[in-house]
Amino acid sequence: MTRTSSTVDDDRSARPTPPPPAPELLGAWRATGRADLVAHVDHFGPLPAPGPGDRHWGERFAAALDASGLTGRGGAAFPSARKMALVRGRRPAPTVVVNACEGEPASSKDAALLSCAPHLVLDGAELAALASGADRIVVCVGAERPDVAVAVDRAVAERVGSGHDPVPVAVERPPGRFVAGEESALVSWLGGGPAAPTFRPRRGEVLLLGRRPALVHNAETLAHVALVARLGPAAFRSTGLPEAPGTLLCTVSGAVTRPGVYEVAMGTPVLDVVGGAGPEEAVGAVLTGGFGGSWIGAGALGAPYAPAPLARVGGVVGAGVLVVLPRSGCGIAETARIAAFMAGESAGQCGPCVFGLPALAGDLAALAQGRADRALPSRLARRLEAVDGRGACRHPDGVVRMVRSALAVFAGDAGDHLRGAPCPGHRRPSVLPRLRAG
Repeated sequence: MTRTSSTVDDDRSARPTPPPPAPELLGAWRATGRADLVAHVDHFGPLPAPGPGDRHWGERFAAALDASGLTGRGGAAFPSARKMALVRGRRPAPTVVVNACEGEPASSKDAALLSCAPHLVLDGAELAALASGADRIVVCVGAERPDVAVAVDRAVAERVGSGHDPVPVAVERPPGRFVAGEESALVSWLGGGPAAPTFRPRRGEVLLLGRRPALVHNAETLAHVALVARLGPAAFRSTGLPEAPGTLLCTVSGAVTRPGVYEVAMGTPVLDVVGGAGPEEAVGAVLTGGFGGSWIGAGALGAPYAPAPLARVGGVVGAGVLVVLPRSGCGIAETARIAAFMAGESAGQCGPCVFGLPALAGDLAALAQGRADRALPSRLARRLEAVDGRGACRHPDGVVRMVRSALAVFAGDAGDHLRGAPCPGHRRPSVLPRLRAG
């Protein structure tokens, strides 16, 4: 934990020493181009684990994490300290689960982090395990990302016997489907069940892996945990907004010349984040939060990139995704493609997913192609209402939010499509990751 110190110069009042700047998550990689343990320790220092007999370390760690204001970077933005408090000291001993499944097609941040800075993630997992009393760690990498799993396996092997492995680590390869990365689906799969979300009326409920409590954190969240443990909450809060401190990794894609993963301070204007990726032409709209996120129009791009201010203009941070749609593109066609993909990614557990999402996708496909009947707007509104909040998990809710945002942001285009005069952009190839052939 960082402490502020002061000095006295003649008769002047004591002045606090400002906290050191928060380091970048990918700082070691940018400085050295290396991801091995030696480069990691040289840049960040050794694992700040408790010393022998330090019975109060866990309390200090939990207090520092709470004071940092760190929230989950996997999409839900749940306070990290509160999540750890739910399982700390429970019996049987908890399991720490590192969620790096990244089933979101528009996200690459966890893959980048585990390829370039795996030891920072593993440090965070070890510290979370020590502080919560967990006796094992499971790192989950989606089955469709074998290169990332190899990088994690290599990092885990490097740590054996180095003093950086107080809690044993295993690497698992769950299915890479969209819903399989939801934390309850992941815990279900690890326990031998289906990779499908379970019904959870309250997010604060403890997940169980067998009889063990499971502490599930996104990979980026745990990398931030490792930095908070090293530098303290003041350094973490020196970047970002008071209500949304720190940095976050954001995957920018779509109609940009430099797509990739960017680390930005919370509160950076969306326009600046997008601008750093080099838009190919004038920006028409941006999909925020991924395929279950929300569209915002060009007029909202001055909004700070943080949960509350982005929500005020209809956007979401979610898993840290921005997909840029050019002005010449067609937001209705892109939304139809997303809806079709999301209908195919359903867990098949309930009516809203099994019947509602395909019906929504069908209506949107007809609208995108300019062959919708006049009853489509009212029918689509009824279907959105029937699906929203009625699923066994939140997958259909994300689709509803995304579709509603599209109908608002692209209202003019939707009207043209409804009249049988779709915009020229509806025939353009998709700008959406993994759906470019759509």
